[in-house]
Amino acid sequence: MTSGTSAGFGRRLAALLYDSVLLAALLVIFTSGAVFLNHRAAVEPETAGVWAYLYRACLVGVIAGYYLLNWTRSGQTLGMRAWHLCAVTESGQPLTLKAAALRFAFGVLAWAPVALGVLWLYVDPEHLALHDRLSKTRVVHLQR
Repeated sequence: MTSGTSAGFGRRLAALLYDSVLLAALLVIFTSGAVFLNHRAAVEPETAGVWAYLYRACLVGVIAGYYLLNWTRSGQTLGMRAWHLCAVTESGQPLTLKAAALRFAFGVLAWAPVALGVLWLYVDPEHLALHDRLSKTRVVHLQR
């Protein structure tokens, strides 16, 4: 069981920025393999045909896999570890695959329109972002 106070916007954004650096490296590695398999040509519909759409879906899969794997195993991504954050259920238990998948899907929607869904935590009485509420999860700031 993990407890702590709800994480604020600044810590969440900092963790996301840390994770984006690691994700950029993973996506570069994946793209390098895709370009190699496409005979060193850009993976676009003109050069790869329908495989270009599979490539794009796989990019999303790499990002989703990173979050789902980390959230279900330890509740923390690399950025969350650096900022002492942990994703847990409402009752403080580790996330299941279903809860992590819902959190990821709603999180994309919450961050997309200029982070309005995340800024919701300043209005929420429990300081939960919109995707926290919808997925019945929360991000807590762990005390040292």
